[in-house]
Formats: sequence, C-alpha cells, structure tokens
Amino acid sequence: MIRYALTRLALLVLGLVVASVLIFLTLRVLPGDVAQQIAGTNASPAQVDAIRERLGLNEPLTTQYVQWATGVLRGDLGASLRTGTPVVEELVEKAAVTVPLGLLAMVIALLIALPFGVLSAIRRGRADGTTLSVGAQAIAAVPVVWAGMMLVVVFAVWLGWLPAQGFPRDGWDEPGRALRSLVLPALTIGIVEGAMLMRFVRSATLQAIGQDYVRTAAAKGLTRTQALLRHGLPNVGLSIISVLGLQVAGIIVGAVVIEQLFTLPGIGRMLVADVGLRDLPKVQGELLVMTGIVLLIGFLVDLLHRVIDPRQREAA
Repeated sequence: MIRYALTRLALLVLGLVVASVLIFLTLRVLPGDVAQQIAGTNASPAQVDAIRERLGLNEPLTTQYVQWATGVLRGDLGASLRTGTPVVEELVEKAAVTVPLGLLAMVIALLIALPFGVLSAIRRGRADGTTLSVGAQAIAAVPVVWAGMMLVVVFAVWLGWLPAQGFPRDGWDEPGRALRSLVLPALTIGIVEGAMLMRFVRSATLQAIGQDYVRTAAAKGLTRTQALLRHGLPNVGLSIISVLGLQVAGIIVGAVVIEQLFTLPGIGRMLVADVGLRDLPKVQGELLVMTGIVLLIGFLVDLLHRVIDPRQREAA
C-alpha cells in the first residue's frame, strides 16, 4: 500500500510539473503586451521597455519558468504585476468564497443524484422512474448559465427569497448573509452536476440489480429493494466514487462561470479578470492551484479505491 501510494504521489507531482509547463507556455502565446498594458497607451517605447525590464519579461522563457517554478516550490506563486500583492494572499482571500460554494454545490449534487438515481433504477419501466430518468437527461443538457438565470428569475425576482447577485462586503463576518448569497449559485451548479451524476448512479444501480449476488439475496427472502441496498450498492460504490471525483472538475469549471453570473468575489471571477488584464503571475498561480486540486482529488480517489476494495490490494 505504501509503495502504491508513493507511486501515485510521484505521478501526481509529474502531472503538476507537466501542467505548470503547459500553463506557462500557453500564457506566453496569448496576444497583447503586458508591459504596454501596464504603461498605458500614451507611454513611450522607452517607458514600456523599462517596465518590461523591471518585470523580467526580457529574460529567456526558460529563465522565467525556472524562477517561477523555484518560487512555487517555496510556496511563493509570485505577485500581481498590477498591484504587487502576493498571489497566495489573493488566492486565500478568494477561496473563502469559492471553496464553500464548491462544497455546497457538491452536497446538493449528491442529495439529488444518490436517492433519485437509485429510485429511477428501482422504478424502471414505471411512470415515476421514467419521469426521473427523462428529467435528469433534460437538466443535464441545460447550460449552467441558463439554469442560473432561471433560478434567479424564480427565487430572486418572483419570490424574493434569495439575493440575485453579490456577496457581503464583510464576508463571513456576516455568516447568514454570506450563506444566503451562495445558495442560488450552489443550486445552479449542484442541480446540473447532480443530474449528470444521477444518470450514472441509475446506470450503476441497474447493473447491480442484474448481478447474481443480488438475485441470490432476493431468493433468500429479501425484497429486490432490500437486496439491492444491502448487497448491490456497496459493490458499485467504488465506481460512483470515481465519477464523483471527476465531478470536481465540473464544479471548478462551473464556479468560473457562475461567479461571473452572480458577481461573487471568488477565484473563478478573479481568474477571468486577470486573463483580460494579462496579469500573468496571478493567472499562472490560479490555474496551477485549480489543476492541483483536480489532480489531488484523483490521487485521493485512487487511494480510497485501494483501501476499500480488497481485490486491488491482493492484486498488488
């Protein structure tokens, strides 16, 4: 188990290295001159060259990458080209919005996917089961922006229950207002992601229903539902965990869009603004952190599989 964990950890580190190179090179081919944007349209060429020299933009790309990567290893993601604020500080500040949003969206997605996915499988061929299945397919196809707008119309405009946009200036010093401001964004992401996950839960449950051990349990006196819940679902739990890990990437992408729609001061909205401003150190840090989260979730899912499934341990 320890050797397996170390191997997976090495692959995680390798993935981060490759991702950092791709992020760094991709940002360098974007159109626009950072120094020119900072200096302004009326700046002279000499002023632009001075800014480029001060920021180290005249250095070879390999030198710039090594300097950045060395800082990352020390926990230093650099500083904003425009404000001089350390990127880590801004990420921590914005994470106070994005992380609760992601966790709340994941909880909502699970509350939708698990019970309704199992129910739609158990009730397959009946009106309610078909309705749930068709509804999940329809919702999963809805663009997250459109879903957010519809929720705003219903819960903010018509009913007036929840705020349509914004986040308290004092943040979590006002926990009630802060939580209310995250409900609609989290519902938007959670409903769409939950519908996608529900389809997989339904498929996995249907597969479990057809297994011999479920039929045997039913033959011994259990109802089909009891046999499924006691013997079927624990055996498909691993595959559900795998898909749930992939859902994290969907939630991260959804957060970038939803924070824009609901004007939330999170990492996603900051990323979009920084790309437009060509603030390369901040964009690099934000993308690397997001990539690291996705890779870390995959690493943890692999370890969880190893711990839960004895067959994988025996195959080592």
